[in-house]
Amino acid sequence: MRISVFVAASALFLSLFTACSKDKDQTPVPAQTPSEILASTAWETTSAKNAQGAQVALTDDNVKNFVGFAYFKASTKFTMYNLDNSPKMKGDWWLSPDGKTRFIIARNDAGTELFRREVEITVLARTEFTYRIYPNAANKAVYFDIVHTPTTHVEPGI
Repeated sequence: MRISVFVAASALFLSLFTACSKDKDQTPVPAQTPSEILASTAWETTSAKNAQGAQVALTDDNVKNFVGFAYFKASTKFTMYNLDNSPKMKGDWWLSPDGKTRFIIARNDAGTELFRREVEITVLARTEFTYRIYPNAANKAVYFDIVHTPTTHVEPGI
């Protein structure tokens, strides 16, 4: 009887001790806002899909202008580069309050607005950023999802 009480007490102690100790990998990550997630890493376009979910080559005319590296700064400035590191655009960015829409204003070196773009975000997580483009804004049945994943690629010129 004493042995079983000792074994039970030891098991209880070990379970409490184990439950109180935390491995670094198990430490919860603080919650981030959608803007903080977008600004937390550099992003690389890694794939594109059509409305049927089929893969689309990144060289396809419907998606090639959206391919590259993107750097969204916490200061709400952004820079984008083509995959060969040539400059693509820079300017200002922000997200809608619900984090479901990204807005950019592309600017030239003098700061003059070149164009504005608004895209629907379909995924925004620490491991993926995907937005949807419509070749014809009047036809929501035809679209392409542009998928980005985090990259360690250093921003050119930095």
